[in-house]
Amino acid sequence: MANKKAAIKDIDRNKRNKARNVNYKSRLKTFLKKANTAVAENSDNTESLIKETLKIIDKTAAKGIIHKKTAARNKSRLTKAFNKTIAK
Repeated sequence: MANKKAAIKDIDRNKRNKARNVNYKSRLKTFLKKANTAVAENSDNTESLIKETLKIIDKTAAKGIIHKKTAARNKSRLTKAFNKTIAK
């Protein structure tokens, strides 16, 4: 256990930030799964779901929760899969 007041505050802040980051990451993963499923099944609301997912990816990258290159990779894979279904 930390002895100094600043160290105790650091621990509290880290717990708070971790909880927030877990929430953002969980939301991101959920939307990625939904979007990938919608693309695979070629459902009606695929386009709106993908737009929402891309928005969430950008927000989590802007907050520094995921790396910007990870965000770019996820967006690229999602749009590539979506464009494949449109071309068919």
